[in-house]
Amino acid sequence: FPVYPEPCRSTVTGVFMRLTLNSVLVATMTVLPVPLNVLAEQQAILDKPLISVPAALPVPNPTRSFWIDSPNANPYAKEGSEGPLTADADICIIGSGITGVSAAYHLSNALHKNDAAKPSKIVILEARDFCQHELSLNSSVQAQRQLVSIISACFTIHLRILGRNGGHLTPTVFKDFQAQAAAHGTDEALRALAVEHHTADEILRILHELGQERSVDLVAGGHVDLMFTEAEVIRMKGDYEAAKAAGVNVSDAQWLKKDETEAASYRPMSFIYGAAYPGVRIPGHNLWPLKLVTLLFNGAKDLCSSRHALALHTRTPVTAISTISSDTSSPRRWNVTTPRGSIACSYVLHATNAYASHLLPHMHGHAGIIPTRGQVIAVRAAVPTTALTRSGFSGNEGFEYWFPRPVTSAEETPLVILGGGRESTRPAFELYTVDDSVVNKHVGEALRKFLPSVFPGKYEVGREPEMEWTGIMGFTKSGDPFVGPVIDPSKPDAETAYKGQYISAGYSGHGMTRAFACAEAVAQMIAADMTGDTWTPPAWLPRHYVTTTQSREP
Repeated sequence: FPVYPEPCRSTVTGVFMRLTLNSVLVATMTVLPVPLNVLAEQQAILDKPLISVPAALPVPNPTRSFWIDSPNANPYAKEGSEGPLTADADICIIGSGITGVSAAYHLSNALHKNDAAKPSKIVILEARDFCQHELSLNSSVQAQRQLVSIISACFTIHLRILGRNGGHLTPTVFKDFQAQAAAHGTDEALRALAVEHHTADEILRILHELGQERSVDLVAGGHVDLMFTEAEVIRMKGDYEAAKAAGVNVSDAQWLKKDETEAASYRPMSFIYGAAYPGVRIPGHNLWPLKLVTLLFNGAKDLCSSRHALALHTRTPVTAISTISSDTSSPRRWNVTTPRGSIACSYVLHATNAYASHLLPHMHGHAGIIPTRGQVIAVRAAVPTTALTRSGFSGNEGFEYWFPRPVTSAEETPLVILGGGRESTRPAFELYTVDDSVVNKHVGEALRKFLPSVFPGKYEVGREPEMEWTGIMGFTKSGDPFVGPVIDPSKPDAETAYKGQYISAGYSGHGMTRAFACAEAVAQMIAADMTGDTWTPPAWLPRHYVTTTQSREP
């Protein structure tokens, strides 16, 4: 199992000597290779009604991802891609990423616990290989205190995963609190934190109870958010104070001055960061996303094994969904069409994120989900983990994010996973882009220069990455996902036209901190409808995520 050494005094001295010598060689790399303070510029593009068309199906030949294409990483890669296709199901889940598999897990768990539930069949359909994609409310002070207690109880657990693009386990602690409160009210800003901590709490609980921390390469290394400009510092401090005033427990957040991020003196639990920028450190984790999704799929299969059924069909893209005529004898509502045949089902869950508008055309454009290409490199550091620490990082308003992979010895130079660089393509920002079969040359150049410029001497200038890939994220203009029944506001019968169809998608690059919990909420909705019960929103779910309360007017 990988070891994660902390720096000792002799190691620190040696590291400083190497860094001093190496810094001379990278003096020209101190200028950051990406534009700064451009998040507002991206938001203006997201807000703008642009001419667009519904998303195409995922391309069949995506770039090779470290997470998916490493040897033996994907045991279910081609599961169910050959042989007979399931012809009938209670629930069809479209998409085998973290949302789709989490929903299957939650549904299987709910059915397993309900002795009165009739035997049910769940089918997951995936276009490519397994897991290859990827409103203001006012309430009482007592309700606010309940929300604060949820967050405080979960505060030390942090999780963020970005489909083909990530591996981070860092949910929002207080960042963006002011914007959330201004847009949706304090209660909703608190729920926006609570949903991420609920996700983290539940996933870490599952890993701990099963003793599977090692199997998913779970690392508790903390997370540092670097601030490259004074504007970032001011905004971050404003979010911190606003969250604190609302009752959020922010005691674990450690503010680091520039000199502390450059070289913290040796003491227990201190680290050498080597970046000449101020930052905020919070507890955090990282892991191997596909291994987690595989674990959840195995769990769902085990829960279904006695009375229920779970099937997975990869390389089976859904090309259309049509209603089944009431004149037929079929008890099902929907006919799900694929190149391999059709499946009759009662419920459909769209867990397709960026590709949602392919089957739901009204979800395209700035009022729906905007496909956005992210790019990642896996590059070898020039110094061992003792010099890098185990911490994950983000910077430049969150455009860049990176962390070192686990190592097997103290002197091994780790592979570092770095994503971002989209701002180097401004004003495009890689928005409205669905092709992940190629990489963007300009983004790649920015990523190659980024780490040597932020950490002088710790990364070799000009070193080529060992892998480079792209993946498609689903952005929304609000930054928040769509969770709940599918609703087309242009239809006079908007709330019934898609009866039995649900969606959980549009995480805006902040998926795993929200996808697992959002999948839980939508699974609860489906389970309640199956049994004729009334669904009650969990305390941790932001109400403005729910499709029945959202306004999708331009």
